[in-house]
Amino acid sequence: MSTTALAPRSATGGAVRYRTAVVGGHTLAYREAGDPARPTLVLLHGFPTSSHMYRGLMAELAGEYHVLAPDHLGFGASDAPPADQVRYTFELLTELTLGLLDQLGLGRFALYVQDYGAPIGLRIAARQPERVTAIISQSGNAYEEGFTSFWEPLVTYATARAAGERPDDTAVRALLTLEATRWQYTHGVPADRLERISPDTWTLDQARLDRPGNAELQLDLFADYLFNLDEYPAFQAMFREHRPPLLAVWGRGDEIFGPEGARAFARDLPDARIHLLDAGHFALETHLPEISRLVREFLRDALGDQP
Repeated sequence: MSTTALAPRSATGGAVRYRTAVVGGHTLAYREAGDPARPTLVLLHGFPTSSHMYRGLMAELAGEYHVLAPDHLGFGASDAPPADQVRYTFELLTELTLGLLDQLGLGRFALYVQDYGAPIGLRIAARQPERVTAIISQSGNAYEEGFTSFWEPLVTYATARAAGERPDDTAVRALLTLEATRWQYTHGVPADRLERISPDTWTLDQARLDRPGNAELQLDLFADYLFNLDEYPAFQAMFREHRPPLLAVWGRGDEIFGPEGARAFARDLPDARIHLLDAGHFALETHLPEISRLVREFLRDALGDQP
């Protein structure tokens, strides 16, 4: 493991540390802040971003919690081996995330999942529910409700790949362009909140998407995403059997995972806290104060002072 010599201070006084660990032969980067003796919150990012999406939330929570946000393989500052050397699947990303948490000695932790982070985090929760103290989902589906028309070309592409075909990938490659990346941040956001979104967000994400060979590994994950739905019954059974405290905080304007995906949690977790904000897919960019308050209140009730 390594850490940078200089680490910026969070708003609550905890230093954000930028570290790496070798897991399964791959170097994974992660951000860490707060006192490790306090309850841990693991933040799992979505597509096409990285742990960078949690920079503000980590600063808000580091005074009360130990917060840790890894970059998935192929994203952020983690290794991104070419797709002809590594088969990129959500199962692999789950195994690497678990390996990192084990290596860091994190026995129990709460999970905050968004987008791609959901099938990773919920696999962990379904397989090792005794380790998961609470779950926060921000546009992270566990039900088929909430899938929008955005997914139609992805489903077509994934179905053809699963059948052994070599489909036309024009439509899905369009999702890797700057126009599409910017849209992910700006769609569904009220005009008076758009100015809160820094152009640095989509500029940084796009720079990483444009790295040589990155498109191919992203296409592999697009093709694999459909198989996450096979895991949904296990996720839902875990909800019913283990009753984890759950907060769903969602943008009602999200055109990728619609708000029905948030409401669906109540089917198996009647006590779930469900909040729909006037936001889009990356609600932390426009509603950080509101989400920070909801998360803090939820974790205080769910975790108390437990280690």
